[in-house]
Amino acid sequence: MYDAGRILKQFADQAVACETLGSPFTAMLCRLLAARLDVSTRFGRRILEWPTDPYADNIALRATGALHALARSGWEPGLQSVYPPNAVSEHTLWIAIADALGHHDNFLADRLSSAPQTNEVARSGLILGAMLQVASLTRLPLEIFEIGASAGLNLSFDRYGYTLGEGRMWGAPDAPLTIECPWRGRIPPLDAPLSVVGRQGCDLNPLEPDNPADRERLLSYVWPDQAHRLQRTDAALRFAAARHQGVDRADAADWLEHKLGAPPRPGVARVLVHTIVLQYLPAQVRARIEALLVRTGAAATYDTPLARFAFEQDEVPGSGRMSLTLWPTGTTIILGRGDFHGRWAEWA
Repeated sequence: MYDAGRILKQFADQAVACETLGSPFTAMLCRLLAARLDVSTRFGRRILEWPTDPYADNIALRATGALHALARSGWEPGLQSVYPPNAVSEHTLWIAIADALGHHDNFLADRLSSAPQTNEVARSGLILGAMLQVASLTRLPLEIFEIGASAGLNLSFDRYGYTLGEGRMWGAPDAPLTIECPWRGRIPPLDAPLSVVGRQGCDLNPLEPDNPADRERLLSYVWPDQAHRLQRTDAALRFAAARHQGVDRADAADWLEHKLGAPPRPGVARVLVHTIVLQYLPAQVRARIEALLVRTGAAATYDTPLARFAFEQDEVPGSGRMSLTLWPTGTTIILGRGDFHGRWAEWA
């Protein structure tokens, strides 16, 4: 049974998060939808009668992503004209949304079935720091396994360029894109011998960078008043498409049991990476992954080490915790904290 109050609260909370993360337009849109939607449209009815947990499903970002997809499509010029970079009032925005619902109600309602996938490329700045730590500690090349990888854009973290603040740079001058992620605190070793000899990822609903419809779906979940994120994601998608890079369609636990169950390569450190993923996994899937890591970690050696980098939400609002576990010792290090969109990293 749906809980209308909880659904509306999720929109309100998401509006606050959008403001914190620098998207006043998406914050306004969340509040506007919560205040104006009713059950007279299929889109409104699906939202207001959402049958499962609106927080786990993030119904607000499903709704804003659906509208952004329609605005980007060009099918509804009136809606496109009220989206950034144009600045309009709430009243004008709602008139355009109401008009769009009259023409494309089924399209918008059907888009709600898909969970938001942003594949935030700037999180690569956090992954880079963690992988430099692993390379420094093991002195071995790395084989990366990412779960919840979406389109696999962060699997190419070592191929991007970085501006890390205070004159710090990393990566090739001709990198396909440059990520700005100021690093503060105890900076990871930028001179560590980082070499990636394998990279694989999985997702329940992987998006293909060389598929135009998948590219548009991914871009629709990027907030429309953040042009820098749209440009960065588009550049990463084009780079991945040119390399025919993709990820496997698979359950995270099934996939990891298969991949980590294979004999390790001597002289290579295997690394599990996940960024803002665990909250979307069922409890039984998380339990299987934890049990697998205990088993695989127990068999690790200094010549075949296993590492796990986790960047996940915790009880501290506004940022996520970065942690690194390394076997055969099984030691976990709190690396620090990072912005959810990769705008900064604070290293412990």
